[in-house]
Amino acid sequence: MSQATFDDDDDLFGEAAAETREEVETHLEAARTELPDPETIWETDADNVLGVLNGLKSAMDVGEAADHLRQARKAYVLGERADAFEDADDLGERIDDLAALIEEVEAAAEEVADLTGTIPAIRGSLEDAHEDAAGDVEADPEEAEAE
Repeated sequence: MSQATFDDDDDLFGEAAAETREEVETHLEAARTELPDPETIWETDADNVLGVLNGLKSAMDVGEAADHLRQARKAYVLGERADAFEDADDLGERIDDLAALIEEVEAAAEEVADLTGTIPAIRGSLEDAHEDAAGDVEADPEEAEAE
C-alpha cells in the first residue's frame, strides 16, 4: 500500500471515531430527555394517597431512556475497543452515571407500584377492623342491659 492509502485510512478512522463519539453523545442526550421531569414527580394534584401513588408511578416512567443508553453503550464499546477515542473516560463515566440514575428511578417506580397495590388492601383491612370495633362497642351495651 502506498503512503497516500495509509493517510486516507487514518483520515477515515479519525472521521469514524468522531462519528462514533457523536453517536454515543446523541444517544446519551436522547436518554436524558426520556427521563422523568423532576417537577412531575414532586408536584401532585391528587385527592387521595392512591391518586398520588398512581400519578407518581406514571411520572416515574423512564420511557425509552434504557434503550438509548444501550445504544450509547454499544457505540462506546465499539469505539473503545477500536481505541478510537482520545479521551474515553468522560464518556464511560457519563454512561455509568446515567445507568445508575435510570436504575434508581426504575427501582423507586417498582416500590411505588408495590405501594399502589398494597395501600387499597390495607385500607380495606382497616375499614373492616374499625367496623368490627364499632360492632363490639354497640354489642356491649346491649349485653349489659340483658343481664
